[in-house]
Amino acid sequence: MTPIIIIALVVILGWYFVSTQRDLVSKDELCKNAMSQISVQLNSRWDAILALAKMAAQYSQHESETIIKAVEARRVNNVTTAREAEVQQGEINNLWSRLMAVAESYPDLKAADLFKDAMGGVKQYEENVRLARQVYNDTATKMNRIVRQFPSSIVASMLHFNVQEYLKIDDEKKSQYPNLDEAFKK
Repeated sequence: MTPIIIIALVVILGWYFVSTQRDLVSKDELCKNAMSQISVQLNSRWDAILALAKMAAQYSQHESETIIKAVEARRVNNVTTAREAEVQQGEINNLWSRLMAVAESYPDLKAADLFKDAMGGVKQYEENVRLARQVYNDTATKMNRIVRQFPSSIVASMLHFNVQEYLKIDDEKKSQYPNLDEAFKK
């Protein structure tokens, strides 16, 4: 082989390596950003649930104090992995169920305009979380394709980029979260 061909191959391989590394870093940062957005939306939901619990305190001091303490104890400010997001989702679902049980016990609370407005806020945050989860999973798919496809998988392996975990909601988790639309109808 002539030196020009060898140099050309080295340049092409070097260009490919650098290009793939930059693509991997870009996708990795997009995944981190998407997870950060989920974290922000989960924190907003925690705030909305805490506000509802404080409103419920006017009707049921003991039950509301328990929920408020649970919100403050279980809340995590930064969610950085799919597993942490799933755990936070489960915690929110459990506390939401308890809060709705308190609201069902006090029809005046459930009928209060301020409580209805706060529930509307929780519904909006739920939608925001759903959209953020979708963005994360779409971004993780793009990252995973690069990490798993040949020949970029070689570069990913050399640079220690790994497949991103997807966020999942199984049927059991879906049924744990009460339908907010139903709560407004009652």
